[in-house]
Amino acid sequence: MSQLSIQAGQTGTIARSAAVVSFAVLCSRILGLVREQAFAVLFGAGYTFDAFVVAFRIPNMLRDLFGEGALSAAFVAVFAAYNEKGEKETWRLASNVLVFFGLFLSVLTLVGIFASEHLVRLLVQDDYVQVPGKVELTARLTAIMFPFLTLVSLAAVVMGVLNTKGRFFVPAMAGSFFNLGALVGGVSLSLLMPRFDQPAIVGMAIGVLIGGVLQLVCQLPTLYRTGFRFTPHLDLCDPGLKRILLLMMPAVIGLAPLQFNIVINTYFASSLAEGTLSWLNYAFRLFWLPVGLFGVALSVATMPVVSRFAAQRDMPNLKSTYVSSLTMAFCLSVPASVGLILLARPIVRVIFQHGRFDVAATVGTAEVLACYAVGLFAYAAVKIMVPVFYALDRPRYPVIGSFLTMLVNLLIILAVLEHLEHRALALSISGAMTVNFIFLSAMLYRLMGGYPLVELARGLGKIVLASMLMAVWLYGLQRLLFPGGLTEDRLLLDIAAVAVCIGSSALLYGLVLHLLKLEEMNLLVRRLLRR
Repeated sequence: MSQLSIQAGQTGTIARSAAVVSFAVLCSRILGLVREQAFAVLFGAGYTFDAFVVAFRIPNMLRDLFGEGALSAAFVAVFAAYNEKGEKETWRLASNVLVFFGLFLSVLTLVGIFASEHLVRLLVQDDYVQVPGKVELTARLTAIMFPFLTLVSLAAVVMGVLNTKGRFFVPAMAGSFFNLGALVGGVSLSLLMPRFDQPAIVGMAIGVLIGGVLQLVCQLPTLYRTGFRFTPHLDLCDPGLKRILLLMMPAVIGLAPLQFNIVINTYFASSLAEGTLSWLNYAFRLFWLPVGLFGVALSVATMPVVSRFAAQRDMPNLKSTYVSSLTMAFCLSVPASVGLILLARPIVRVIFQHGRFDVAATVGTAEVLACYAVGLFAYAAVKIMVPVFYALDRPRYPVIGSFLTMLVNLLIILAVLEHLEHRALALSISGAMTVNFIFLSAMLYRLMGGYPLVELARGLGKIVLASMLMAVWLYGLQRLLFPGGLTEDRLLLDIAAVAVCIGSSALLYGLVLHLLKLEEMNLLVRRLLRR
């Protein structure tokens, strides 16, 4: 088989897997948006939701650090190697990992519950503390939601097993089950809580736990069908477990600065106007939709392929797979960034401006969203790059990049916070991720002995040209379709106008890339149409 045929086959495999994951992630993100809509309607952007945002960030940061971050990456790398040793050893390792981390994270959860108020006070400034009852409410919500850390981390281990076995759809759908449980359970309980003299937001916190249980349990039938049988045992001397822990150490160190960025931004946001934390959260939910669809999906689909090529020391195919994946990420993230910047206000208006979510919250959230969108391409690209470093057993470069990101984030905040206020906290993240992208690109180029830059530049040039044409079209169209301000009572017209803007812009962008013959775009479209 020719080199060109192999490359086309791998590109097709990644596109097919990414399409499957993208569809599942789309379901999860839509349900997540509906959940955020419920928050907006019931609580708006202010005292109560600010408290929930701070409370959820504590277990969620640890989840990103231990569960879906370091643990997931390290486990997949070791588990893939164990697949070659036979099923008995493979399933024994999986059972041992589940028991070990189940116990470890349960202890960590108990510590977090008892120390919840101290943790909250570390995250916020005096302006937040001085609001009567706000710290106490935040601490109560933190204690309720802390077990989410254990549930979702175990779900991440199961997801790693299934992805290594070539099962992508069900693990990707697990997030939908979380959002569904958190939405239905949370809203139902929030309506009941006042009858028991409890704040309504407590119901949403309990809903998070319901969602965490569903995220784990929904994957178990598929796990059983792969042949897994759980055997409860704990072997601290297991070489596979030791290898996972060794791989996790640099990963935790590498992810820690990224999580510290959240601490930094939360700390500074707590000193700004009430509602700032809510605006940042609502905007990030919208921003994370394309990141999840494009960056995460391509990362999940790429990891097994690049891991196999790295293990075989097949550098030509590794390089072509990486460039193709990166081009796909740019192909999807660059136009999404343009769309979010130009349509930030109408998008926030039609999704969130209901109930207690007012015009001021719409304006604040939209400004933050546009600033987040500036760094969308970097977010998506870094999601592709990091698994390549792990596949090449060079985790120290993402670690260095993470520390660089933290430094740049802090410097930007200190430089522009006084002038840009809430917008500075989103721009700092975008700027930091862009610097991280540039750094990792340079390091990966050196580590791989170069990769086809001309091919990547050619594809990126086509994407930028198509995006510029789309931006001109979208700018004129949105001025025509949104002549009034955000105060007009024309929700149905705004929904239709947003749909027209997004649909026509996507068609124009896709047509231009088709005429420019960008193969990655054509592959993605064909795979999606088949699905």
